[in-house]
Amino acid sequence: MRVSIDENNAYISGTLACAPVLDHQLYGEDFYRASVLVPRLSGTIDCIPITIPGKLLFTMPAEGDRVAVSGQLRSYNRRSEHGGRLCVTLFARAIQPMFDEAAPENYLVLTGYLCKPAVFRTTPFMREIGDVLLACNRSFNKSDYLPCIAWGRNARMVSEMPVGSRVRIEGRI
Repeated sequence: MRVSIDENNAYISGTLACAPVLDHQLYGEDFYRASVLVPRLSGTIDCIPITIPGKLLFTMPAEGDRVAVSGQLRSYNRRSEHGGRLCVTLFARAIQPMFDEAAPENYLVLTGYLCKPAVFRTTPFMREIGDVLLACNRSFNKSDYLPCIAWGRNARMVSEMPVGSRVRIEGRI
């Protein structure tokens, strides 16, 4: 299962941190949430939140199961008594069990528009970073606003781009 390259595609494989739990219903369809643990080469483990439409769950995966998920990175505002918070999740378009011992993957391709000027900064170790907010369009006149980080010369380049510039980003979640 590999993603095709278009506006917003992601592919991850790893271990379920917990079994999917019912999160919400929309237009009569159940949506579940879970997290997938994806180790990096450095040994750090990324915990990636996923949203799974109920129609994709032919059998309910359990905590510790290895899965492959492809879909889109989505954002929404979660409101609480403490105010709003931007939440980013991988919306699953396909999920399947993994039975082999293939290396975990974490791959993302986004094409969108810069929403506001990039914030360019340098870390205490002199690494250049560019913080970007990217608007990725999707069906039904919706857009996802996704925070991204560019490093090194990419950070310098994106910090010089005007708002509204169309950019393509490849990386990881």
